Amino acid sequence: MNKRFTSIIIVWCLVLLSLWVGYDYLYVILANRVSAPQPIVPRASLADEEKSAIEVFQRMSPSVAFIVTQTQEGVWFPSGLAEIQVGAGSGFVWDSLGHIVTNYHVIEGARVIAVRFGSDELLRGDVVGTAPDYDLAVIRMIGPPRSFEPIPKGDSKNLKVGQTVYAIGNPFGLTRTMSKGIISALERSMSTESQREIKGVIQTDAAINPGNSGGPLLDSAGSVIGMTSAIASRTGSFSGVGFAVPIDTLNRIVPQMIKTGRAPRPGIGITALPEEISARLNVPGVIIAQVIPHSPAAQAGLQGANLETGHVDDIIMAVNGHRVQTIGELATELADAGIGNKVELTVLRDGKERKVTATVIDIAK
Repeated sequence: MNKRFTSIIIVWCLVLLSLWVGYDYLYVILANRVSAPQPIVPRASLADEEKSAIEVFQRMSPSVAFIVTQTQEGVWFPSGLAEIQVGAGSGFVWDSLGHIVTNYHVIEGARVIAVRFGSDELLRGDVVGTAPDYDLAVIRMIGPPRSFEPIPKGDSKNLKVGQTVYAIGNPFGLTRTMSKGIISALERSMSTESQREIKGVIQTDAAINPGNSGGPLLDSAGSVIGMTSAIASRTGSFSGVGFAVPIDTLNRIVPQMIKTGRAPRPGIGITALPEEISARLNVPGVIIAQVIPHSPAAQAGLQGANLETGHVDDIIMAVNGHRVQTIGELATELADAGIGNKVELTVLRDGKERKVTATVIDIAK
């Protein structure tokens, strides 16, 4: 009995030993398999949409400029040296001569302008022309001669909401960044610092941040359809609503800026009272403050307000049948009519409407 019991114990010990050795052997095998390098699985081919975006960036980004400005030089005060104010923005090559288009607010007040393409060195830039009414400026680099490849220009008349667009620029100083989105809306209006309005503005949800201003907005073919100019945001950063000046406006204004250094300013020879006064008086139009002698407005018999007595004479209600309530709307209608052409003005005086004709002139001359 004892021998049999002893034999059973020996057998179970051998079984347990074999199981322990086997588990350890199995653990070693599994551990080696887990720690072994995993095979790399080749990804599928890029989607056609991805290929298109890559191709647009590779072709167009070399023509997008990084613009740096200095608006104040260091000045010694009793408390120390004043901080140098530096700004940054974007621009893009307009023609083979090397003219670079950007926003006016990017270079406004700049004492020094520097331009860089990609990893190239920063070169001094000079202002060729400005058009604050359209928030546009043209600059040109000073430095060794180099070749420039302008971005092809598209057409902003036939754009559709939902089209894919790409924005290339330098947000927060990060050079040559591309974001993608769609055209969210068309025919928006955007006010400039000169209280003029730009019509036909493109709204997009492509990410636009500080530093993108002046960069191109491109369609899926790589043609520029607008210039990114502003964002609607409480924080000043991307919120899904960005605006771009349409290329048709640039095509009309930029060549004149390059030729003369400025853009024509259509007008009829009046100054208007501030819109706040019109709103306070509940006047549905543009109140004429002063009429310039011998101007088209004077020739049409228009009269300004008496600032001493507060009496209002003529109020412009419409241009060519289009109602105007702000100075910006009046300027836009005159610009649409074109310098040298006549416009029909609907004018209110002493509660009675009448129509007069005036010729649009360039009041910037």
